[in-house]
Amino acid sequence: QVQLVESGGGLVQAGDSLRLSCSASGRGFGSYYMGWFRQAPGKERDFVASISRGASRTYYADSVKGRFTISRDNAKNTVHLQMSSLKPEDTAVYYCAADAYGSESTLSHDYDYWGRGTQVTVSS
Repeated sequence: QVQLVESGGGLVQAGDSLRLSCSASGRGFGSYYMGWFRQAPGKERDFVASISRGASRTYYADSVKGRFTISRDNAKNTVHLQMSSLKPEDTAVYYCAADAYGSESTLSHDYDYWGRGTQVTVSS
């Protein structure tokens, strides 16, 4: 089992950058496939990015491709989401998630553990 805590959210202006972090506690962080999702008010939770156990494979939603970068440090039990060229439509609560079975999925129901989220607000 793993516990996840997100940090780094905040209020920024369009075009700014922001780096989200997710710290994991518990055993075996390196065995989890990790993802970031986001949920805007009144909308479903959407896939943003994911990264394989050894960080050799990454996937991105089309809406963030070229602007966001996911990375992980298994020695420090952390995963990051570097966000640049932020847009007002990126405003949402961002969640870190862990998939114990390595399905490399973009679907939220395939992830087993979730953090509580961190708010990102991008003003125009």
